[in-house]
Amino acid sequence: MEQRISLITLGVGDLARARRFYEALGWQAGMVVDDEVVFFQLNGLILSLYSRAALARDAGVVDEGSGFAGITLAHNVRSEPEVDAVLSEAERAGGRVVKPASRAEWGGYSGYFADPDGHLWEVAHNAGFPIDAQGNTLLG
Repeated sequence: MEQRISLITLGVGDLARARRFYEALGWQAGMVVDDEVVFFQLNGLILSLYSRAALARDAGVVDEGSGFAGITLAHNVRSEPEVDAVLSEAERAGGRVVKPASRAEWGGYSGYFADPDGHLWEVAHNAGFPIDAQGNTLLG
């Protein structure tokens, strides 16, 4: 297996609401299939939004409800003020700040928000992970 992630799919309760949230963050849907799945082209991978129940069926597992799923997504930014700005933007778009930005024990600055379906996103500035001109986060 090559060391790569091609696509991340978030199971959502209301596809239209989830799409509005991510579009309110300034993201543009690259493809919508029959109002059942929405794809966003990111730098080097794709994020998709899909019905949570349909995703569980597709994977052959039971949709067991909510709570911490043991995974977070991360969005690194170029400066500490940008961390605060993105958290505010997520809140205005309908997300919920679950941990305000603060100094992290690993030396950076970060906080967390939850999207309308509770998916956790860390927003972080880490000087050791530079971001190139194409928006790719690199191991420093």
